[in-house]
Amino acid sequence: MSGSPIRILGLDPGLQHTGWGLVEHDGFRLRFLADGVVSTKAGEPLAERLLLLHRGLAEVIARWTPDEAAVENTYVARNPDSALKLGQARGVVLLAPAVAGLPVREYGAMEVKRAVVGTGHAAKEQVQAMVRQLLPGVTFSRADAADALAIAICHAHHRSTRNAYSAAVARAAR
Repeated sequence: MSGSPIRILGLDPGLQHTGWGLVEHDGFRLRFLADGVVSTKAGEPLAERLLLLHRGLAEVIARWTPDEAAVENTYVARNPDSALKLGQARGVVLLAPAVAGLPVREYGAMEVKRAVVGTGHAAKEQVQAMVRQLLPGVTFSRADAADALAIAICHAHHRSTRNAYSAAVARAAR
């Protein structure tokens, strides 16, 4: 599958820091475009923090015009209050690209690590090193942005596999 490159927005949800990373994929090559973090302040009311998160992501989407988005599933083993707040932030992270009309896919942390490093139990440092390898010249604004780029890379790999499978099925049906 080659042709027009697509822009993939990877999103790593968090209430305090949501990482985002944008790559371009032509079916064979990945190219780093941008990364960053949308941050909120812990002392602010939850509704204002969620609104800031949505506005920040909407700005990223408007500025970079991605074609698709990928969001990491988050699992929290801490207290229920933290889990609930993270879930609400994740809802906003899923909503922002959906409102913009982007298809959104979700990937588990182990799936992202497996796609980027080759093992689902890779350490954060291994993931970051592999992201640097796959996207030469990239420098991360924060670890959250590195995670978001890994999510975008995972989506690019899965997308290529899905497209190759669909093309094979179409050829077989002829």
